[in-house]
Amino acid sequence: MSKTRLEAFSDGVIAILITIMVLELQVPHGDDLAALRPLVPIFLTYVLSFVMLGIYWNNHHHMLHVMERCTGGILWANLHLLFWLSLIPFVTGWMGENHAAAMPTAAYGMVGLGSAIAYTILQTTIIAAEGPGSKLAAAVQGDLKGKASLLMYIAAVGLAFVNQWFSIALYVGVALTWLVPDPRIEKRLAAR
Repeated sequence: MSKTRLEAFSDGVIAILITIMVLELQVPHGDDLAALRPLVPIFLTYVLSFVMLGIYWNNHHHMLHVMERCTGGILWANLHLLFWLSLIPFVTGWMGENHAAAMPTAAYGMVGLGSAIAYTILQTTIIAAEGPGSKLAAAVQGDLKGKASLLMYIAAVGLAFVNQWFSIALYVGVALTWLVPDPRIEKRLAAR
């Protein structure tokens, strides 16, 4: 399979996930601003999840562009990532509908952690297939943002049972950390 086909498939899955999330937003019952009030937690959770999926889509796109070839291991690692991303609409709805209760907030973090681990596995699998001298290996060496994100998710899951707002702040922190695409990969793309 070509990397172009892998990217197209992944793009399609992420587009479907975003569509599923927006379809979960319910139309308010009423025609004034007060009718929107009960939907605020749901909408804010949707915005956070939309941004997170957008970040994964963007960084996945950049990572595949520096990738030279596609192997069976890469296909499976990519499916593993898509599995975790496919759970985002579920935990988004659960956390939003339950106004950031402890268990849904922790579950949101577990899916975020699973997605981050799966992305790291995909990245590692690509580097293993292409060797330590690959463009991706050179671009992501050290990967401080990736390691920090994993630690933030782990902390957020535990904090969900203490104070959900601390957890949500950490989820927003992870999103802000990754909002700008990784400049190391951008530099490798520009060098092509």
